Amino acid sequence: MSWTFWAFLAAGFAALTAIFAKVGVANVDSDLATLLRTTVVLALLGPFVLLTGKWSNPLSLPPRTLVFLALSAIATGASWVCYFRALQAGPASLVAPLDKLSVVLVALFAFAFLGERPSPLAWLGIVLVSIGSIVIAFAAARGGA
Repeated sequence: MSWTFWAFLAAGFAALTAIFAKVGVANVDSDLATLLRTTVVLALLGPFVLLTGKWSNPLSLPPRTLVFLALSAIATGASWVCYFRALQAGPASLVAPLDKLSVVLVALFAFAFLGERPSPLAWLGIVLVSIGSIVIAFAAARGGA
């Protein structure tokens, strides 16, 4: 299956994540909720990796790989903590779209640091996502949901 199939599926699950998380953080500290979420992810991925035969000794990976995976994990944890706090304080319909401003940042970082060169049409989409995020931020600032 192509990367686009998996990307659309990821978007669908991300949308469900926002809805489920908004309900889930209603009566619990957002940091505890993030820990519980992480524990469930680990509990599901561990057996999946083992049962599909994808396990290998992480210590045999190149140090650079381990460093960047660790940095990614730190960024993921920080993102989840901030995301759950935002969901606890604000409406999911505003928090999730603002969180997706990460799409714009990924494009900019990939351009600057990875040498990726999106097509003009892709840049148009990136600009439109930026505009959408700005509109949502203004709606939030004015108290609109």
